[in-house]
Amino acid sequence: MKSSEPIDTAAVWLAYTTVGSEADARALARMLVEGNLARCVTLLPNATSVYVWQGQLETTPEILLMVKCSNAQRLALKDVWVDLHPYELPELLFVKADDGHAPYLDWIRGG
Repeated sequence: MKSSEPIDTAAVWLAYTTVGSEADARALARMLVEGNLARCVTLLPNATSVYVWQGQLETTPEILLMVKCSNAQRLALKDVWVDLHPYELPELLFVKADDGHAPYLDWIRGG
């Protein structure tokens, strides 16, 4: 389903997700950047997630991906996320970057 949110061209977003292997992390990062769904993806290895899944307490080593994107990229990413991510229930959390180094934020916006 396509998002109907208005496009705020000034917004910059950080998206967070996790995957279970370095190979999946690198593949997803490349897919996002090459597909113009993100301007930059930072891979942060050695994360551990503790959660309940299907009634079982799980402790899983993962790699955290920090995705930097414009608002247009965020909206496009939300539309295709389930198809791109290897997990059955993929994490995708967005945090708006309200402030930062202006030239870097401009670069993320594509300017």
